Amino acid sequence: MPATGDGRAPGAGDPPGALTGARDGRARSRTVREERPAPTTVAAAPIPHPRGTPAQDSTPAPRPVTVEAAPLKVLVIEDDASDAELIKAAVAGSGASFEIHWAHSLDHAVDLLAPPPPWTRRNRARGTDFGCVLLDLAAPTGRAAGTSDHGRPDHHLATAGAGESSDGLDGLRELLRRAPQTAVVVLTDAAGAELGAAAVAAGAQDFLIKHETNGPLLARALRYAVERKRADESQRRLVEAELRGQENARLQRHLLPTPLLDGAGLAFTRRYRPGRRRALLGGDFYDAVRTDDGTVHVVIGDVCGHGPDEAALGVALRIAWRTLVFAGLTGEELLTTLQHVLEHERRSDEIFATLCMLVIEPGDTPADGTGTEHARLYLAGHPVPLLLGPDHTPELLPAGQAGPALGLLPCDDCEAAWPAQRLELRPGWRLLLYTDGLVEGRIGAGSRRLGQDGLAELIGDHQAAGLTRGRLVDSAIAEVEELNGGALTDDVAVLLLERNPAPLILG
Repeated sequence: MPATGDGRAPGAGDPPGALTGARDGRARSRTVREERPAPTTVAAAPIPHPRGTPAQDSTPAPRPVTVEAAPLKVLVIEDDASDAELIKAAVAGSGASFEIHWAHSLDHAVDLLAPPPPWTRRNRARGTDFGCVLLDLAAPTGRAAGTSDHGRPDHHLATAGAGESSDGLDGLRELLRRAPQTAVVVLTDAAGAELGAAAVAAGAQDFLIKHETNGPLLARALRYAVERKRADESQRRLVEAELRGQENARLQRHLLPTPLLDGAGLAFTRRYRPGRRRALLGGDFYDAVRTDDGTVHVVIGDVCGHGPDEAALGVALRIAWRTLVFAGLTGEELLTTLQHVLEHERRSDEIFATLCMLVIEPGDTPADGTGTEHARLYLAGHPVPLLLGPDHTPELLPAGQAGPALGLLPCDDCEAAWPAQRLELRPGWRLLLYTDGLVEGRIGAGSRRLGQDGLAELIGDHQAAGLTRGRLVDSAIAEVEELNGGALTDDVAVLLLERNPAPLILG
């Protein structure tokens, strides 16, 4: 018959009944400690000198390093002091390092396991951090029968508690509720094997049968219970982290915008890569909508920083921008209002956001897209877009009318202005809008950055190779990362907007 709940059997040479003995009925010390074993010495290997020889090496002999294993603190919940002493003696005979404490009831054990209240921590010594609890399922759940609050015999208490001992599982559940981080091993008699299995199902790490347990087996069971509890806690935290990650991913996925460009006759390709690992959102944001009058509004922006606060602020600015556009605001009035939103939502005055906004006027463009279109460009400290021509020579749009980033200067400052720059978009035009994470990557091992001119040259080479739309954007990002020597640390957002007489394509 197995002696432990995990199916282990005692050694062939181990005498049975190691924990059975006559009860002497005398109360003993409630805290008993075992002497620690002699320290183990481990000699550290010498570090050889790179230019020395065995004959010339004068390195002194290394000093032995003392390694002392900390004893495992075990709380024994047992209503009989003699049994507690037997447990201590059995563990001591196993040669393992344990520090045994005794609690005569579950209430007493809970007091030892629970940390002191916050309002009394300055006046109370810190409690013992127990690694494991050994619970006798026959132990009473309340105060020891026949004992008063001060430890003196009390015949009234003995009479009242005579029939109040539970089957043990109630006490186990209370123990697990009050000390959920502590490993628990339960003790049962020979007829309580089924009760021990039920205790493991209720949350205990293992169970032992008293008459079939000896010192080495008890020591192994306690160590095993601690390691199993650690493994269970690690698995629980891993599952919780995975669930939180899935929930955050769903939330962030819903926060990514869906461009509203029905009827615009434009191809819209977007790519988004946050700089944070395992994140879907960063401080960059983008959006594109078409209003009832046929005007197309496009925005791309970048909140300084890379954390979740910056990502939340980027989402707030994007939603505010779309709301203001549908409310009829545009140009400097819209940017001024958006800066007010930023000033109220940011966590510190040092936070700012760069922004590029494009407004494509409806005009009288022919349905086949062969006419010249007009647009207004607004820059708030943001990199200028690239105009991709049919001859594969991308051109940086002029940035002479650029204004400061949002949040750098107060709106009443004379320099806080974002004038419009007029653009003529000839037939077959394509515009590449991006955040600075795409151009701030390094080239090689030095400090040289790709820059906007380098990006224009790179895009031109990929155009000449016949790449368009999503393939063009993906290959450009891949080469930027290759030049950087790895993934880019900053958030990256890229938009490719192009006149396309065919139905709208979202890349």
